[in-house]
Amino acid sequence: MDVMFARNKKEHPEPVRAKVTGKIPAWLQGTLLRNGPGMHTVGETRYNHWFDGLALLHSFTIRDGEVYYRSKYLRSDTYNSNIEANRIVVSEFGTMAYPDPSKNVLTKAFFYLSHTIPDFTDNCLINIMRCGEEFYAVTETNYIRKINPQTLETLEKVDYRKHVGVNVATSHPHYDSAGNVLNIGTSIVDKGKTTYVIFKIPATVPDRTKRKSPLQHAEVLCTLPSRSLLSPSYYHSFGLTENHIVFLEQPFKLDILKMATAYIRRVSWASCLTFHREDKTYIHIIDQRTRKPVATKFYTDPMVVFHHVNAYEEDGVLLFDVITYEDNRLYDCFYLANLNQDIEESSKSFPVPALKRFAVPLRTDKNAQVGSNLVQLASTTARALKENDDHVYCQPELLCEGLELPQINYAHNGKRYRYVFAADVHTSPNPNKILKYDLLTKSFLKWEEEHCWPSESLFVPTPGATDEDDGILLSAIFSSKPPKQSFLLILDARSLTELARAYVDVDMHVDLHGLFIPDVDWDPRKQAPSQEGQDRAADCRVASQT
Repeated sequence: MDVMFARNKKEHPEPVRAKVTGKIPAWLQGTLLRNGPGMHTVGETRYNHWFDGLALLHSFTIRDGEVYYRSKYLRSDTYNSNIEANRIVVSEFGTMAYPDPSKNVLTKAFFYLSHTIPDFTDNCLINIMRCGEEFYAVTETNYIRKINPQTLETLEKVDYRKHVGVNVATSHPHYDSAGNVLNIGTSIVDKGKTTYVIFKIPATVPDRTKRKSPLQHAEVLCTLPSRSLLSPSYYHSFGLTENHIVFLEQPFKLDILKMATAYIRRVSWASCLTFHREDKTYIHIIDQRTRKPVATKFYTDPMVVFHHVNAYEEDGVLLFDVITYEDNRLYDCFYLANLNQDIEESSKSFPVPALKRFAVPLRTDKNAQVGSNLVQLASTTARALKENDDHVYCQPELLCEGLELPQINYAHNGKRYRYVFAADVHTSPNPNKILKYDLLTKSFLKWEEEHCWPSESLFVPTPGATDEDDGILLSAIFSSKPPKQSFLLILDARSLTELARAYVDVDMHVDLHGLFIPDVDWDPRKQAPSQEGQDRAADCRVASQT
């Protein structure tokens, strides 16, 4: 699978017209903007892990039945430093960078000090976040990079520490009904405490401060103390209902002391992540109205969760669906040495994920007997068993197995829903099918094609739709069998039948996450170019209109 994961990709900053087959719905007008690693070697040096590669943004602009593709490397400080040195000089989570052996002692000493108290990378390669009228490439460190969604140019570098005081944050924010951004980060050993910080970034800012970014108006909603000062939990996402936030403090922990000595021990920061099988997964429920956590202590068995699917409330019970793993082996699967094995070999160590539903009672009967089930819903077999000392053990319902990269109709986020759109990973971390899972009937629909590897599928609703699955799915499909080109796939979300595809004559990369920007939601004229692009701004504007 070297062609998919280890080959550096060429950027295409000017629009490339795609060859469209089939018929694109006339109402589908906008840009699919996605993010993922595109460069895995710099000079003679090589990244160890796929999640370390330099961020390559790419987009599919759909207008009047035509599609234009472009891609551009994020000009992060990390990218610029590496390219200038022609070697990896900025450490990533799975790859520790060391100075050129020819450098002097002072340079080597600086490298050591910078890794003892690390200033993390701004290689924002995981997702795209919308913040009012601004768009940001994001990763899981304290840095995000503002981008121009039309030209893919890199704009300002933003440090979360200056706004909400977190050292790391998820790359999967949520958006409430007003468009405000909700996210969670960790403040590590600040004033003697390590805390999880839930914060909000407003979609709009007061008129008197219109020139300020919404990030400058970010506010902390709630903080939760970490159960361990020096070993906070790793987390990739969280759940949201109309009234509550769901945060899982899982026993997949980052050892801060080991991180401080990783450089001198010549190991990566990733080696400082440990799964504690003997520990529990603690379920924190935060009331958005009071900005305080629910007092009852909920927990479940040890597990690792990367992606929450959805959460909602029903008859005083909060239900949330997550993709679970029994341990942390998934991260190891994405080391490039493992990814580049043949499919049969890599599948031997792949942990099959399970979609599970948890049910958490928002009000608990203090007089209930120990061992009694506090959830009495006909819609789920998930249980919440009362224990002593205000503890409740949550036993999930297994819904299905083999799903990852879950997406829903986001209009149903935080509400009762029926459909999950996902990738099939029954046998390998490399998705080979697009799935639609019906939570009511427990049935599947699928799309697949030989030598085609789909990315995360994004749902775009039909204008004025009332049915949950009335819309289309967009997925960037990587073709591993030349001369067949990679393409944008457009499916009817009801039936998963193909409506159209747009072939692009480029060596496209495999991406991670992104979003769709409908034309009605943004004005390209409001996206100011970076200093880098001002010299050729006129050319970019003309090219974007072709």
